[in-house]
Amino acid sequence: MTYVVTENCIKCKYQDCVEVCPVDCFYEGENFLVIHPDECIDCGVCEPECPAEAIIPDTEPNLDNWLEINRKFAEVWPNITRKGDAPADADEWNGKSGKTELLSEAPGTGD
Repeated sequence: MTYVVTENCIKCKYQDCVEVCPVDCFYEGENFLVIHPDECIDCGVCEPECPAEAIIPDTEPNLDNWLEINRKFAEVWPNITRKGDAPADADEWNGKSGKTELLSEAPGTGD
């Protein structure tokens, strides 16, 4: 099992999860975070820290696409180990559906 970052992180990217991860398995895109599934130790400490409730165990149904997105971008985006600033409009995007097409493939700045 691993944890997966899902759609609600897009354009929210609060990063509270990054602070608590004991193995630094988060990677940063321009408007989204991902978890490297091969590095995640399944401890679950990140899940309750996410204000957007965007982190879900991969045992939940219908997450294959999100697992692949997390794997793909964890290979190319920079690792992030410290919480940065969330986008100024993060609260406005929190909870909105249909954000998948807004996912930017551009890398974030990393640490």
